[in-house]
Amino acid sequence: MNVSMFISAVFIGLGATLVLDVWAELMKRTIKSPTTNWCFVGRWFSHMQQGEFKHTSIAAAEQRPFECAIGWIAHYVIGAVYGVLFLLLVSAAWLQQPTVLPALLFGIVTIIFPMFVMQPAFGMGIAAAKAPNPLAARFKTIVNHSIFGLGFYLSALLIQGI
Repeated sequence: MNVSMFISAVFIGLGATLVLDVWAELMKRTIKSPTTNWCFVGRWFSHMQQGEFKHTSIAAAEQRPFECAIGWIAHYVIGAVYGVLFLLLVSAAWLQQPTVLPALLFGIVTIIFPMFVMQPAFGMGIAAAKAPNPLAARFKTIVNHSIFGLGFYLSALLIQGI
């Protein structure tokens, strides 16, 4: 991966993350759907420094300084990393003629991380099995990550226009 492709990949990942955040805000304002609490993500990462990777309840875990900032930064860094992974998988040729299907499929595949790593580590069980409404949590994860995938495509289109 050359420098230009790497920069494009990071931009695509950041753009996809922004699309996801705009979607989440739209859902919050229109149907009162709660957004992801990125402070909990920051709390989780902060607790890792003491070797704590799994919690009975991340909400009940001790708060940490700057956890909200850490969570938001982690959210966008993870998005950028996914952008790089995506372009490594689809190749630079995709950037010349982006298509929605690979981006959407990649977005859907990224549900593996929240469902099988983050949700269990937060005390919600595998695929949010211990959440108050597991089916709703799973549906929201699938929809959000589909929107994230769509964000890869939209960001690539934006790059083409620049």
